[in-house]
Amino acid sequence: MSSRFPAFASMATLIVLGALSVSISTALAQGDDIWYPGEGIQQDTFFKYKIKEFDTNDGAEFEMTLWFKEQQDGDWIVPTFVVDNGKVIQGTMKLSDSMQYLAGGSNIPAEMQDYIGGYSGSLHWIDSFTTKADPKRLSDANWGRTGSIGGSDVVPKYKETVTVAGGTFDTTVLVLHKGQADSKIWIANEFPFPIKALFYTDTTAGQPEIQFEFELLETGKGQPQVPLTEDRVPLPPLSGRTPRGTYTIGIDWAPASIEPNSNVIFTVRLADNTGFPLENANYDFVVKNANGSIVQEFKNQDADGVSGIGTHEVHFTDAGPITVTVTVNSVSGQTTGQFTESVDFKVVVIPEFPISAAIMAAAVIGLALVTIRARGFGLGGLFGAKGAL
Repeated sequence: MSSRFPAFASMATLIVLGALSVSISTALAQGDDIWYPGEGIQQDTFFKYKIKEFDTNDGAEFEMTLWFKEQQDGDWIVPTFVVDNGKVIQGTMKLSDSMQYLAGGSNIPAEMQDYIGGYSGSLHWIDSFTTKADPKRLSDANWGRTGSIGGSDVVPKYKETVTVAGGTFDTTVLVLHKGQADSKIWIANEFPFPIKALFYTDTTAGQPEIQFEFELLETGKGQPQVPLTEDRVPLPPLSGRTPRGTYTIGIDWAPASIEPNSNVIFTVRLADNTGFPLENANYDFVVKNANGSIVQEFKNQDADGVSGIGTHEVHFTDAGPITVTVTVNSVSGQTTGQFTESVDFKVVVIPEFPISAAIMAAAVIGLALVTIRARGFGLGGLFGAKGAL
C-alpha cells in the first residue's frame, strides 16, 4: 500500500497540474485581446465588403469579395471579385500572412489595380499600427500616433455592439481625433479585418473629406458565388454626399427613361449634411458623355433661396452612359474655399429599342409560332381572322 501511494500521489499531482494548465490556457485564450490584420483567418473563408476610398475609383463605392482559398509557402492565395456599378472584375491576389498585398505573386488584370490600392488604403490601413510581428491589444491605452505634422493618437476608445449587413458583432472602437472630426474603426477580436470604418482625411482646418469608409456585407465558408455582370440603368431619384460630407445633393429627372433625341427636365436639390435645404446656394450643373465631352452645362446657377432647388432642361442626342456633376460653389455668399464640394451621378441614355430587347422579342415570337404550329392553330385564328397559316 505504502509503495503505491507515491505513484498515486504523483499521478494525482499530474492530473491536477494538467487540469490547472488547461484551465489557465483556456482563461488566457478567452482573455486574449490581441488583434492585428489577419488575426483568426481560416482557409476556405470569404469576406465581402462595401468600400469607398478617396484615391480609388474617383472616390465611388465598390464591392470587394476576398476568398482565402489556400496557403502556399506561408502566403495566402486569394481569388478576388470586384463589383463596380454592375461591372465585375476578377483576379487572384497573393497576400502575406499579415494580409499585405504581394504584387509579384498576384495574378490580376490591369483594371483591378486601382481597387487593390483601395484594399491597401482601407481594410489594411491599420497595419501601420498593429501587425502579426508586433501586435497590439484592444485594451491598450494607445496604439501610437499618425505620421502627419502634429500627429494624432490612435486609441481603442470604447466597446460597442454593431449590426451591419454581415451580422452583429461586439467590437472595440478605435478612434483618431484631429481637427473637426473623429475617425473610427470598429474591430471585433479574432476577426481578420475591421467590421466597418469611417475615416477622414488628415486636416487641421475646415471639414475634412472622407479618406475611406467600409462595411462588412457577408462572410462564410467555402467558395463564394461569382458575381454576375449586370447592365444597370440608374433610376431617379439619386442622391449623394460631397467628399467631406458637408452637403447632400440629390437629382431627379423626367421622363425616368432617357432616350436619344429627347429633352429631359432635371431637378437639383441642395441640402446640408442633416438634410436641411441650403439657403441662397450657387452651383454648377454639368452633363458629360462617356468620352468626357460636355453635353450641356449650366454654370453659376442660383438655387431657390429657401428650398435649395433648381431645374434644368437637357437635350440628349446619343445613347450611352453619361455623368451629371453638381458642384456647390457657395452658400449664403460664403464660398467653399479650396475644397471641391461636388457629387457625380451616373445616368444612362438607353436606345429607343435596344438590340437585346429585339432579340428577346424575336425569341418570344419564335416560341409562340412553334407552340401554335405544334398545337395545330393558325395565326389567323389566333388573332380572330378567318384564314390560317
